[in-house]
Amino acid sequence: MSIGYDVQDRVALITFDRPAKLNALTLSMYAALGEAFQQAGEDPHVRAIVLTGAGNRSFCVGADLSESIPALARNDIDISAWDPAHLKHVNVDKPLIAAINGLCMGGGFEIMLATDIRIASDAAIFSLPEVSLGIVPAGGTLARLTRQISRAHAMELLLTAGRFSAADMLRMGVVNRVTRPKDCLNQALELAMAAARLSPMALSITKRAVRELADLPLNQAFAREAELGQLAFTSDDAQRGLQAFARGEQLTY
Repeated sequence: MSIGYDVQDRVALITFDRPAKLNALTLSMYAALGEAFQQAGEDPHVRAIVLTGAGNRSFCVGADLSESIPALARNDIDISAWDPAHLKHVNVDKPLIAAINGLCMGGGFEIMLATDIRIASDAAIFSLPEVSLGIVPAGGTLARLTRQISRAHAMELLLTAGRFSAADMLRMGVVNRVTRPKDCLNQALELAMAAARLSPMALSITKRAVRELADLPLNQAFAREAELGQLAFTSDDAQRGLQAFARGEQLTY
C-alpha cells in the first residue's frame, strides 16, 4: 500500500513509502494513510506519532497527478474521500510530529499542516503549486493556513505557487525548527518519545482544548477551558502526577 506503519517505544512511525516517485500519493495510499492515522489514534499502546517520507529526497509531493487528476476530471471520485488522510473531520488527540526530510509540496504540504510539531531538514523545499495547475489546495489548507500563520505569509504561499526553503518556513511560522538532514527524523522521534512519557490524558485534553477553544468567544472559551481543566485535574493521571511531585519524583506515565 506504500504507507509504512511501525510502533516502537510507544511511538507510531507512519511513512510515505514510495521514494522512487517522491512519495507521491496514489488513491490507495490516501486510503491507507487515513487508516494509519485511525489505527495510531485508537491504539492505547501508542502515545505519540511521527510522520515522515521514505528516502532522502521527499517528504511527500502530494497526489500522483497521473492518477488523481484524470479521475477527478471524470468526476469519478469526491475529494472528501481523502478527508481521513488530511485529518479533516478526524481528531487524533495524540502528539503528531512531522519529520520533513525533502520535497514537501501540494498534498504533502497540506497533510503537514495537520501535524502539531514540524521538524524540517535544511534541504527541504516547500510549495503549494496548485494555482499553477488550475486547481486549489482544498485538502485542509484553505481552512488551516490562515489560522496557523499570518494572512500575508499565507497568501504569499497560496497565490504565488513559489518554492520556499525551510528557513522561509521557519520565518513564516510554518515549522518549529530546522536541522541537518541526517538529524531530522531522529529529532522528531526524540520529541515523540519524550511526549510518550507524559500523561496521555493531559496531552489529549490539551489537544481538545486547542481545537475547541480557538473559535469560541472569549468568555465561552474560558468556560470551556475550565470544564476541560477540571476534567484533567480530577483524572487518575493528575492524582499520580501530583503525588509524585509531592515526593520530589519525576513520573513517567
